[in-house]
Amino acid sequence: MADNDSKMTRIKKRVLTLWEYCSAGVWNDTRNTWKVNTIKTINLSVRSFLDRDLQSQACALPYRTLLAIVPALALLFAIGRGFGFQNMIESQIESYLPSQRVALQAAFGFVDSYLAQASEGLFVGVGIVFLLWTLISLLSSVEDSFNSIWQVPNGRSFWRKITDYLAIFIVLPVLMICSSGLTLLMSTSLSTFLPGDFAEPATALILDIVSILLTWAFFAGSYILIPNTKVKPLNALIAGIMVGTGFQVLQWLFVSGQLYVAKYNAIYGSFSFLPLMLLWLQLTWLITLIGGVLCYASQNIGEFNFGDNIKNISYDYRRQVVIVVMAIIARRFAQSKPSLTINELSSRYDLPVNLVTMIVLRLRDIGLVNFVETPDHDISKHPVQPSIDVSTLSVGEVIRRLQESGDKDFIPHFQSNYAAIIEVSRKITGAMVREADNIPITSLHIASNDQK
Repeated sequence: MADNDSKMTRIKKRVLTLWEYCSAGVWNDTRNTWKVNTIKTINLSVRSFLDRDLQSQACALPYRTLLAIVPALALLFAIGRGFGFQNMIESQIESYLPSQRVALQAAFGFVDSYLAQASEGLFVGVGIVFLLWTLISLLSSVEDSFNSIWQVPNGRSFWRKITDYLAIFIVLPVLMICSSGLTLLMSTSLSTFLPGDFAEPATALILDIVSILLTWAFFAGSYILIPNTKVKPLNALIAGIMVGTGFQVLQWLFVSGQLYVAKYNAIYGSFSFLPLMLLWLQLTWLITLIGGVLCYASQNIGEFNFGDNIKNISYDYRRQVVIVVMAIIARRFAQSKPSLTINELSSRYDLPVNLVTMIVLRLRDIGLVNFVETPDHDISKHPVQPSIDVSTLSVGEVIRRLQESGDKDFIPHFQSNYAAIIEVSRKITGAMVREADNIPITSLHIASNDQK
């Protein structure tokens, strides 16, 4: 019995240790292995999902989607008629909802009426404005959700939204129609070249694979293009594959479930389509936003290393790291070595990238460094170099500028009320700075990494 208790105690201890590592300790692990990065990605994804309240956004987006369905179908059918693919589009939509043909026929009737009215009289302008407003409103809401995930404070400007979104509205239906035509062409070609018994299953398998690949590409492209920031294609592709696979599974469950809703239809009749559609839309938007969170987390895990420690960093330790970063930049410049970016400073000298970013921006604000401009908009990829003569720069001058920068003397009567205490503080810090004035910043030793 004692052995069993001891074994349970060890298991509990290991579970608690693993939980503490996965929930907090992993951010202090600097190993760049796939296991560590996976745990960090999952950790950051869960935290970001909860902090951004994405569940509420996933509940709100289906409403805007429903509002935009008829205008979107109208735009799709209008372009489809020009290519002669309207019947094919209708049959594909009906294949997704096999038990809701009555509701779909009613929806197609709404679309036909919408197109008929939008092409006559005064309603032409009103119809076009309503169509564009509903679609732009939907995409704007999606962009806001993605920008919230990526912590982008400002979205696209009004004119950029109009131009970018209009391009999407025009290109996407054409691509969908071309995809339908390509699918028909592939099906016909494969049936011609393959043996009779083998043609049908092989064609179905190839078309299913193409459908999955297109779904992956669609989600990956969305994660790259929709956020108003730069997203790495590899991270977007990984998230697109995961979410695209999840979407295919959800779509299969939804289509399969349509075949088993006879009792549900008996209660709601043709209206059963609506709650099922809302549920499907909510789950679709939920996994789409989860994919955005995964893309964001996988690209930014390095910025959250030692996050809690950096948040509570002491004044003395911060000053030490500032002097180290400034010494690295100054010594490399004095030795005519290439200037390093923030990411390179972090990886080469084993420093947290988020702390290095904070320090470099602070050094720029006090006039000690500046960025070398490059075409890349990502500031972490701009080389950093000194903005003053490093041969005359001392450690004391760095400390002095750090202490004197920022707002001061804004508390009323502070100097007169606490003159004696302020004088003692000035003497202590002044003595430290005068002593540091005798130490050139370029004389500091920076370990073996400085030779790289």
